[in-house]
Amino acid sequence: MASVAESIRNIWKIHELRQRILYTLGLLVVYRLGSYVTLPGVDAIALQELANANPNQGGLFGLFDLFVGGAFFRAGVFALGIMPYITASIIIQLLGAVWAPIQKLQREGEDGRRKITQWTRYGTIGITALQSIGYAINLQATSGQAIVIPEWAFTVVCVICLTAGTTFVMWLGERITEKGIGNGISLVIMIGIIAFLPQSLLNELPQIGGVGRADTNIFIFLIEIAALFIVTAGVVFVTQGTRRIPVQYAKRVVGRKQFGGTTQYLPLRVNAAGVMPIIFAQSIMFIPSTIASFFQESTFWQTVGTATGDIFGFWYSAIFFVICVFFTYFYTAIAVNPQEMADTMKRQGGFIPGVRPGRQTSEFIDTILTRITLPGALFIGFVAILPAIAAQFGVQQGFAQFFGGTSLLILVGVTLDTLQQIESHLLMRHYDGFMKTGRVRGRRR
Repeated sequence: MASVAESIRNIWKIHELRQRILYTLGLLVVYRLGSYVTLPGVDAIALQELANANPNQGGLFGLFDLFVGGAFFRAGVFALGIMPYITASIIIQLLGAVWAPIQKLQREGEDGRRKITQWTRYGTIGITALQSIGYAINLQATSGQAIVIPEWAFTVVCVICLTAGTTFVMWLGERITEKGIGNGISLVIMIGIIAFLPQSLLNELPQIGGVGRADTNIFIFLIEIAALFIVTAGVVFVTQGTRRIPVQYAKRVVGRKQFGGTTQYLPLRVNAAGVMPIIFAQSIMFIPSTIASFFQESTFWQTVGTATGDIFGFWYSAIFFVICVFFTYFYTAIAVNPQEMADTMKRQGGFIPGVRPGRQTSEFIDTILTRITLPGALFIGFVAILPAIAAQFGVQQGFAQFFGGTSLLILVGVTLDTLQQIESHLLMRHYDGFMKTGRVRGRRR
């Protein structure tokens, strides 16, 4: 604890890092306050009374509500949160694998990335407009008494306000990434999830003074906490797990100095995709329910929406597992380029012992990356469906969502990424990081 306290004091000694953290916290507070602003035309009191009369609002919409910090069921202007931006990013990246113009932009460096980002923003606005229509239809069907303006007017209001709200949240995330600390988009999702944690934990406690669960005891609760700790430790272990490939650099003499002749290591992560596959997979799972909201009278779409809307059901878990595994491989293929690694090593005079430079090195790296990604992808897929398994053992659905699944993976992944950035700032100024005996991924001695 003393070393952690010392690291926290060191953070506040660095002016730039202190400003970045305060800037990030300030924008996250703005986001949380905005999630309580209700859409025009909605009676917030009547909506709350309907929510109190039906406290078991769950399913896929309940999970969506978790990601946006409760704004979905409160009919807030941030009801759709940042998820349309994630969906637009998925579409652009999928197109980048098959469409030549985007592939060309990806090779153009910073200018190409700026254009791709701009296209993603435009896509976000279009997706938000479509989803806001579905949201308006769903809200009118489930909470019609709380809407005090005509249906057509409410639909128009939803499209305008929700599109503006998501655009503002997207802007907040980009500002955090640029001027704050951590990945802004991921932090926006994480702060919404954390907002539910205290109440979910309180509801899972054994009943004390009329608060908590009456059908459990302290022993069962401690077992649940221990299991949660083990799962969290496993997620951290896999997230930071790497396979180190030895790279030998040839000796070079420049003037009177000798360079190279040393062995370094190329670290390949077991889960090189990080937290993005789980976010992408979750966005895909929202699509059937969104389409079903447009076709209220279609038996087929209502059946599909019901099957994929039960986050604790078999079909949802099975499809979610497969999509998580697929996107882990897909995003790894985008994020890690074996050919580029091989070319860089060749230019710097490096080679993997026993492997010829160039194409064979690229194939060697690609083979190892494919092999180590498999256990990582299967583990991520298993953790993604753990809430459904936990619910089968009697854990309440609210707390079960933190038992694994998207919530835990996002919390762990975003926390490690943010700590890594803070650690980098500390080490650049010759301060010790958060851990002296261990290290946050990315720290090098």
